[in-house]
Parts: sequence; C-alpha cells; structure tokens
Amino acid sequence: MRSLLWLLLLPVGAMAAGEGAWQASGRGVMLNHRGVAASSAPLSSAQPVNGLMTLVAWRYELNGPTPAGLNVRLCSQSRCVALDGQSGTTRGLTGVPAVEPLRFVWEVPGGGRLLPALNVSRNQVIVNYR
Repeated sequence: MRSLLWLLLLPVGAMAAGEGAWQASGRGVMLNHRGVAASSAPLSSAQPVNGLMTLVAWRYELNGPTPAGLNVRLCSQSRCVALDGQSGTTRGLTGVPAVEPLRFVWEVPGGGRLLPALNVSRNQVIVNYR
C-alpha cells in the first residue's frame, strides 16, 4: 500500500505546480560478481514529453540482503547521480531533457564472486519536468 501511495502522490503534486511527470518501472538485474557493473533496461516515458527534468524520485527493491559497499547510480544519457538508498528523490538530473531514458547502474567494488548474488527484483522512477 505504501508504494502505491508513493506512486500516486508525486505526479499529482507535480501537476498541481504546473509541471509534467512521467513514471516508468521495470524488472531489475542479477549481479553475480564484484567489480562488475550491471545496468537496468532503459526506463522512459510512454508518451512524448517536452521539457527539462526537475525532480526525480526513485525506488528499487532487492530480493535478499544489501551487499556491503553497494554503489547505485541513476543515469541519463549524459549524467549519473549516486543514490543513497532504496528510495528517495534527487535534483541531480535537473536540466536533463525529460525525454531521455534513465537507467539504474549497480556495482559492488572488489573482485570475485558475490555470495549471495545481488538480485534486484524491481526498479522505478517518477520524473517531474518543466
């Protein structure tokens, strides 16, 4: 129920402020080795959009424990921002064209096999733009 409210509240608030918003979600990835980056499939608007990103909300879900040292970034075609948790917001992509797809990138530093593997079950973004 909490995730449903999260999805509903941000776009409504954005529309009230005269901005547009789009939401996309997708399946995550499986990461088996340290020192290797894994990227999600691109997340983009289902409709054509025109404007620049202002605030981006993110959320991802893991099946299993969070590996020590996990680095997660949210990337457009031109810029990446580091994420500090499994959900939150960032203004680090402000000014990026809202039409650009976003990708999550996961990496655990070091080398060798990751036990247990990092299993990202789902990821989603809400992009507010003006």
